[in-house]
Formats: sequence, C-alpha cells, structure tokens
Amino acid sequence: MAGGNSTGDHCSYDALKQCSSRIICDGQSLSLFHKSLRHRLWLVNALLVASAIMAGVIVGIGVFGQRYRYHCLTRFIFVGATTLFLPLMSTVVPLVAGSNDYVTDTEEGRLAAKCEPEFQSTMVIIWASLVQIIMINTSAIVAVDDREGRNIGPPFELLFQGAWTVYLGITYLINTAVGGRIQSREDLEFVLIITGIEGIPFALTCAKMVSKYYAFEKARRSFALGNNPHLIFAYMQQPPPVQAGTSHRRESAVVTDEDAPPPPLLVMGEGKRYMEKQSHGYVWKGDSGTPVHGKDGLVTIDSVWKMTACFFPFSTLQRLQDLCLSFAFFKLLRCRFARYNVNTANASIDMFTFFWRLLLKDGDHNRVFQVISDEISFVHDYYYTSIPISYSKCWLPIVGIFISLLSIAYCILAAMWFSYLLVGNTSSVPQLWCGISCTENQLQTQVDPRGYGSWLFVLVPLFFLLVLVLIVEVRDIASYICSDWTKVALVCRLLNCAASSSSKHSLCIQKCAGVLLRYRCKLLRTQWDEKIGQCSVLMLQPRATPLGLLWHLFPFLPDQNRKVRVPAAVKVSIIQALRRTRDDGGQLSNGAACLHRRRDQVGESFNWACSNKSTSYTILTWHIATSILEVRYPHLQHVQKQDSLPLSNTDYKMVATHLSWYCAYLVTWCPELLPDDHEWSRSLYEDVKKDARRVLASCTAGDSTTPELVELLSAEAKHQVVKDGARLAKQLAELVLEGGDDTVWRLLAEFWSEMMLYVAPSDNLKGHKEAIARGGELITLFWVLLFHAGIISRPGEVDRNAATSAAGVV
Repeated sequence: MAGGNSTGDHCSYDALKQCSSRIICDGQSLSLFHKSLRHRLWLVNALLVASAIMAGVIVGIGVFGQRYRYHCLTRFIFVGATTLFLPLMSTVVPLVAGSNDYVTDTEEGRLAAKCEPEFQSTMVIIWASLVQIIMINTSAIVAVDDREGRNIGPPFELLFQGAWTVYLGITYLINTAVGGRIQSREDLEFVLIITGIEGIPFALTCAKMVSKYYAFEKARRSFALGNNPHLIFAYMQQPPPVQAGTSHRRESAVVTDEDAPPPPLLVMGEGKRYMEKQSHGYVWKGDSGTPVHGKDGLVTIDSVWKMTACFFPFSTLQRLQDLCLSFAFFKLLRCRFARYNVNTANASIDMFTFFWRLLLKDGDHNRVFQVISDEISFVHDYYYTSIPISYSKCWLPIVGIFISLLSIAYCILAAMWFSYLLVGNTSSVPQLWCGISCTENQLQTQVDPRGYGSWLFVLVPLFFLLVLVLIVEVRDIASYICSDWTKVALVCRLLNCAASSSSKHSLCIQKCAGVLLRYRCKLLRTQWDEKIGQCSVLMLQPRATPLGLLWHLFPFLPDQNRKVRVPAAVKVSIIQALRRTRDDGGQLSNGAACLHRRRDQVGESFNWACSNKSTSYTILTWHIATSILEVRYPHLQHVQKQDSLPLSNTDYKMVATHLSWYCAYLVTWCPELLPDDHEWSRSLYEDVKKDARRVLASCTAGDSTTPELVELLSAEAKHQVVKDGARLAKQLAELVLEGGDDTVWRLLAEFWSEMMLYVAPSDNLKGHKEAIARGGELITLFWVLLFHAGIISRPGEVDRNAATSAAGVV
C-alpha cells in the first residue's frame, strides 16, 4: 500500500501505534469497497421501494377494490404483487440483517470493513411482518360444501415466512449480544425493546392465524355454514316446522292476503342437532312440533316478520325484514350453486307463492331489486371474503376485533417510537455504519467509522406501511360492526333472547341492532353497484367528435365499454315483463310474446325477427334496428328520469336503448352467460361489427338519417345479421309513420325486457359466480330473481337438475 513495505521493519514495539497511524489504505481498494457497498445499498433500496409499491397494490386491491380483483388485468397485478412480495422480502432481509463484513486482500495488505445496519435491520423486519398482517387480512378464507367447490384455508405460508423473518431478527440481536456490544444496562434495555418491537408483529400474525384457522375448521364442519346447503336441502324436503299453537297452510291458489308472512325459511340457528344420518345421507329430523325460535332453536323468516315489529320502529322495520329475507334466500341460492334441486322440494311452492306475491305489488320494484342485490352481496361475502367464517362462533368476531385493536395500538406506539428516534437524530442517519481498517505487515490502522446511505429509504416506507396496517385493521373492525352479517346475527339473537324471556339482554341487543341498522359503510359494500355495461356494433358518433374520429382512424380498437346507472324505468319494465309471464304459465319469451299481444297494431310482419334459433343472432338483429332508430333521438342516452308509474314514452325509449346496448355488451363481453356457445357468440359479434364498420366507414354515420342508414346497410352489408337489422329498422320506421313513436318504443321496450328475462336462466353456475366476484351483472340479478320465482329454464329446455317450474301456482 502507499505506506511502503519498510515501514513496519523500522518501527519498534513502543512505536507501533504511531506507525499504524502512518499506514494509508490503498485508494483502489477503498474505491472498490465504496463501489461494492453503494451497489448493495442501491439494490436494497430499489427492492424496498418495489416492496412498498407492491404492499400498496395488495392493500389497494385487496381491501378497497375486491370486486376488481377478479378482472383480468387487476387479478394479474394482484397475483403478481402477492407472488413477488415474499421473494423480494426474502432477498432484502438477508441483505440488511445478514453479514455485512467486507475483506479484500492485495499484494500490499488487507482492507477490512465491518458494517452495522443500526435500525435498518429492525425496520425491515418490522416491515416484512406488517405486510404479512396485511396479507392475512386481505386473504379470502372459504368453507363450502363439497359440491360447491374447493375449501380455501388460511395462508399458512405467511406464518412460516413470519417465523423465518423473526429468526433473522433474533439472530442479529444474538450476534449483537455475543459481539460484546452490550456494555451497559441501557444497551440491554434497548436490545429488549428491539426484541419486543420485532416479536410483537409475529405474535399478532400467529394470533390472527390461530383464530382464523379455528374459525375455518368450525365453519367447515358446521351445518350452519360449510355444510349448510345439505341441511337446507334436507329441510326443504320436509314439511316446514311451525310455531306451537299455529298452523301453516299451503297456499295453492290465488293469494288474497298481500300482507301474509313468508314461509318459514331458515335464517339462523340450524345445526347438526336437527340432522339425522341415515343410509342415504342426512335428513331433517324436525317435525311440526319443532319450535322455530327459542333459546337454542331455529330462527325462521316468518318469525322475523312477526316479532321484529315489537322491537323496531316502522322506519327500519321493512329494511330489517328484507335483509333477513335476503339472507334466507342466500342460503337457498347456495343450494343452487351446490346443484341441490331445491325447486322441486315440498317447501318450495310456499316460497314461490310468497315471492310472486312480492312481485305483484305495485311500486315494490325497488324493494325486489334491493332484496336480490343484498342476497348477491351475501354470496360475494361467503365465496370471496373471510367475514362469514367468523360467525361460526358468536365470540369469534369479538376476538377478531380485539386482535385488530392490538395491531392498531402497536402501529401507533411503533410510529411514536420511531418518530422520537427521528427527532432525536436531526442530522441524516445512515443506513449502514462501517468501521474501515487496513492491515500491512501485521500492523492495523485505527478503525475509521463512516456512514453510508440514508435510513429515510427505510423509515418513510415503514411509516407508509404502518398507515396501511391502520387502515386495514380499522376496515376489519368496521367489517365486523357494520356488516349485514352482524345485523342479521343480532336480530336472530334478539328473537332468541325474547323467546327465552331475557329482557335485559333483549333491550341491549335491540339498542345495538337499532344503531347498526342506521349506518352502512360505503367502503364495505360488496353489492351490485346498479351499473350496466353499454356497447354497440354500430359506432354512430359524428366524425367531428374526438371519439368518432378516433374510431374511424383506428377501427381495430376494442369496443367502447362504458358503464351507466340502471334507470328506474328499466327496473319497472323488467318487473312488468315478469308479471306478464305469470299469465303465460311462467313461460319465458324471446320477444315473440309482445309481438303477439300487439298483433292488432303491428300484425305478423315482425315475427320473422324472432324466429331464429340463435339468441345471439336475434339480439344483434334487434340491436342494430334499435340503434338505427335511436339516431332520431340522440339525446336519450343522457336522460335519467325518476321513478314513475305508468311509464311514459320517454321511459320506453330509455328502456329500449339501455337494454339494447346492454345485450350487445353481453354478447361480446359476457357471452358465457347467454344461451348460445360463448365462442360462437363472440365470433358472430366480431363478424357483424367488422362488416357494419366497413359499411359505415364510407359515410358520416352520426350525421345520417334513419332512412339513409337503412338504405346504406341494406345495399352495402354482406353479413346477414346486418341486412336483417336494416330490414327490421325499415319496418320499425314505417310503423312510426303509421302509429307514432309511442307504439314503436313501447314495443321495443317490451321486447328487450322479455329478451333480458329469456336469456337469464342458465346452468352456468361458474360463470355467474365469477360475475358475482367481479361485482355482479344485471343478468345475474335476473338469474337469481327467476330462480326464486321458480323459473330456471327456457321453454323447451330441460334443466340439468331436472327441476320444474312452479311459477304458475300463484
């Protein structure tokens, strides 16, 4: 090195210290060391920033965008973030908390450096533990019947990862103690504090895993949760239990009492004690003498209907009753997903009777849609969140809230402690302290302490994670307190306490339920957002508009898929169409029924447009005709009227255009939910779109009139669907001249309403379950609606479960 080889030879023992001070480390060796360390710090910091971004993605999608987790792009991002995060942390933790010694030998001597991470190792280990807490909270844990699918247990890999992370931290602390760096009581106290700070997150992780595993096992074996479809099916096969002193009458004719209570569908309280195992499986062992509520008894929807009026004001009574009704319907829908044939069960006729009575009430269309929407929300919670398993025991939600409160307290205290350290070190604190020394001819220089990097690279993301954990835990607590599951559980608990004459407990639960029913957390809502997709095979925007110019310049772009809120007129029209099916014996129609009803006005000239065996073909034909006719009324896309009965001419136009665009959206974006083969439907849509845009590319479609578009498409189109759509549009335009706008738009509104109901029945359970995971589709809501009305197939079709329609019994 620069000091020369003769320096040590001419030094006496008494002058070793003075000689050591004359040794100068080789500049090239120092440069290599600095370069190596900076490269390592840049790698660590890049991984830390990437880990923070992935943690934000996990929290953002897992907590606040659960319905988007199952879209293709967001699912790819979420799975990628959860998959890559653990390997990243597995790389970062050893780099930070592992060995940081550096030794290099040259011909002239040795350069040695011993680096200590100071607080960085502690922060990174805490960081890894916090993300594991986040991932546990955002993991879906599902306990289902064997016929529903696969159970999803707690993510035990996070527990092992947490144990490994804590092991690294403890190893570093042990090395610190063995290395002789604990020289005072203050140093020992500091090490103990660090041990606690590193160990508490792992303890919280273990507590969460144990509680969730216990809840999962209880739910998996419970007839109230995991095996509930089997129990509900057995219950529906038997004459339903009734309350003592009352009788339950099977209504088989026209219902005259509109306010009669619903049938005794199960809400809560069922369990293995009501099941008896026989040679062919479990059967319901209750009979007419089994009480429907009591200290340990069942709670049925008819008892909720009768008894809740004694405890709750009228302003919240119907909402509470409907929520419990949605929960009872949710249990029946689980039987459908498990492929149990509940529609042919003995108790199903009473359910159909009650549901049709609800449908026949004027002005109750919003109520019907809300009941089904809440039911779909329960389905989403059960299959795609961890909330339901916590209700396998009444005390499990309390344990979950307590653990979340401990996590919140830890985050606050940790943030305060690190803030105190930050305030106490106003100067820039390095990530690493390195003691550098050089050795030459057995002489060593004094250790030169140097700092590298800045701990803000670790501290800022750590505070970010602490905030994320706070948000996740607060949301977790809110999910227990404000959840519809909690509200239903409280109501059932209240009825049981009232039946057992526990007035003190009843009053307390009544107050709690009354308070909770007033609040609904928007961040927790997993309901259908009442929005539908809209797209069209005809892009009729004028070229002067930016969107129109874009589509003409780049015809290969995918279809516009915008979301609009469902107008109230659409709900009214659908319910009216469903009521009309009752007069037809529950037989759905692909639009031919409305043509038959209005044959005095339209004759039989439109029947050809409903005669094709392909539903997708018929949809696209009528969609093209509706879109051409819509050119006369471009303002309709922006009109949103309030609830009104009867429907006006503007309402009919709105219904027809919205449902026409939605059906086109289904053909291209969700063809698996339609009757035809999904690949064939999608290819048909693409062929029709390609031909239509080829024709429209030669004109300014948005500025054309209806006759001009009809003439152009009829003359230039090659695809038969486009030709048929133009032909139908011409007939509709002629009908406008003969009978006015009202006749045509009412006909179109009734056609599209009937078509929506016609395509809704499906045996594609997987497709509808995936749609629910994405937040729900309007067609899924109609699928559930028809299921409870006893309609599960189209005319001429035989359901795979051999279920029969019972809609005509009302």
